[in-house]
Amino acid sequence: MQIKKFTFNPIQENMYIIYDETKECIIIDPGCYFHHEREELVDFISENNLKPIKLINTHCHLDHICGNKYVAETWGLKLEASFLDEYNLERSIQAGKLYNMPIEPSPPIEVDLKEGDEIRFGNSLLTILFTPGHSAGSLSFYSEEHQILIAGDVLFRMSIGRTDLPGGDFDTLISTIKTKLFILPEETIVYSGHGDETTIGDEMKNNPFLV
Repeated sequence: MQIKKFTFNPIQENMYIIYDETKECIIIDPGCYFHHEREELVDFISENNLKPIKLINTHCHLDHICGNKYVAETWGLKLEASFLDEYNLERSIQAGKLYNMPIEPSPPIEVDLKEGDEIRFGNSLLTILFTPGHSAGSLSFYSEEHQILIAGDVLFRMSIGRTDLPGGDFDTLISTIKTKLFILPEETIVYSGHGDETTIGDEMKNNPFLV
């Protein structure tokens, strides 16, 4: 399993392409906003002969979904996310105006992802964890085999997701991290929606919000 991270748009969001030797890939949280960012994404997929088969959102805040329409139309993909985050998707146009970051309307969620569901591509598998707190429908994606976690904006290196946006709740987020993420092996690498990678063990020992 290979992971390619792009850091895109004015909010510096991390989007991920995950693929394996079969060349099938999934696109998670396409924050490609500017034209050159979309060109960079297309070039990477083309140069590596990848075949995108899924478009997935960890959650539906503006910076994670501003490339949804482009990706869905370019590769003919349906949007997969939690129905619990539809509110954020539906208000993304309004949010874009508030942040002076106008965006194209995202396609609707067509596949409702839930706790325990599996994301399969090529010879690879990710298990879905329901991890609310940053938003009502936040999801994380875990590979036991490769010990990686795509955490969205739930957990960051030495920080946690903000909880002052619609659907956010501090107590829920702390509980989510401790009961859903901190039970994973300490060596699990955490790929977050912003910033650098970390590990579960490092955050258990050092994250000031959680120690």
